[in-house]
Amino acid sequence: MALTKKELAAFEEQLMAWKAELEESQNESVQLMQDNEMVTFPDPTDQASAETDMNFDIRIKSRELKLIHKISETLYRLRNGDFGHCEACGGDINVKRLQARPVTTLCIDCKTEQEQSEKTRTD
Repeated sequence: MALTKKELAAFEEQLMAWKAELEESQNESVQLMQDNEMVTFPDPTDQASAETDMNFDIRIKSRELKLIHKISETLYRLRNGDFGHCEACGGDINVKRLQARPVTTLCIDCKTEQEQSEKTRTD
């Protein structure tokens, strides 16, 4: 089941908006970190708490950067006609799955198989 041009355009618009939102958030965070870089607290506990908060924010921003990269890859696949095709089995990815997770590269069957395989390795 191939996606229509209208569906592809809607996905592209959604992905571009999502990417722009994440990039704006990244830029704001960098600016905020630069502004707060010189802030020090006289109390060591307050300083440790602030550093813990900053480390948490950095981890979140790192995950967002990975998502921005995934969105860019998805936009590339969309523009090259590979969007919506499972990279494992080559079949079509269900539209509802793409709507829920547009950056996915696996159909639900292949993703389930992958998760089962990962679970077996960790057990």
